[in-house]
Amino acid sequence: MVFVWAIVGLAILLLAGDALVRGAVNLALRLGIPALIVSLTVVAFGTSAPELLISVGAVLDGVPGIALGNVVGSNTANILLVLGVPALISGISMKDCETRKSFVIMLGGTLLFIGLCFAGPLTWWHGLVLLASLTLVLGDQLREGLASRNDARKEPVEDLVEDLEGADPALSGWKIAAYLVVGLVGLPLGAQILIGSATEIAKMFGLSDAVIGLTLVAIGTSLPELATTVIAAIRRQADVALGNVIGSNLFNLLAIMGITAIVGPIPVGREFLALDLWVMLGASVLLIPFVFRRWYMGRIWGVIFCAAYGVYLARLVMT
Repeated sequence: MVFVWAIVGLAILLLAGDALVRGAVNLALRLGIPALIVSLTVVAFGTSAPELLISVGAVLDGVPGIALGNVVGSNTANILLVLGVPALISGISMKDCETRKSFVIMLGGTLLFIGLCFAGPLTWWHGLVLLASLTLVLGDQLREGLASRNDARKEPVEDLVEDLEGADPALSGWKIAAYLVVGLVGLPLGAQILIGSATEIAKMFGLSDAVIGLTLVAIGTSLPELATTVIAAIRRQADVALGNVIGSNLFNLLAIMGITAIVGPIPVGREFLALDLWVMLGASVLLIPFVFRRWYMGRIWGVIFCAAYGVYLARLVMT
């Protein structure tokens, strides 16, 4: 039953996260907040809410290994699995993909996080450094977004509504309230169920909390990114597919770990310093030729990425 409860907790998390995004986006737009700002803040934080609730809940419940494993494992899965599967299905063409600056920022955030881990355990001051970095990144993105719209004399920012995730101008007030209630109630409930189930699974098989975070929890919380990326790859929208992964990884490191480290200290185990952090960095480095040289990510690369992730999971479970 513990596996069933883990699936139930994960399902509640994913559904509640989607509901919160829809409710928050439409409430913000109804209050007159520009869609561009909503996309950089409400949507970004809303889609990361499941990972955030799991990480904060894990620290409060005394299993910080799940919190750290969730973020590090999710970032690795986002590249090797979330990009590997769509590449295996249909291939991803990078010829029109403009993600160089975002990728460099993500790589810088990864290096910063690894450096802070070696100065661990992660505490409140590490969290402040990560959140300060996030503020700079969001500020730069907002400035560039507004400047490019003004320079190009494009449509008003509000016209972005039709492309904004979860936006529905016709959504009634009571439905917005219902989405918010479902999200706000479901997220902590799902996180609590999943954390409790993951902890029990770890005890059953003699696995550490860190390994459960790196595998079961990390893969589960990467499912929304996987679904989005597969659809984007099939539609030949490589910028959406790659941008989704880059943005998710950056938020995981700077926002989720920043907030979680402020909530409570997070010990960084030797296994993270010796292997997992470097696998996360190595997976990120693998994207360099695809981002800068516009290599085509075909089925062969899909096999390589998925096989590499499979080997990594086997290494985690067997040790």
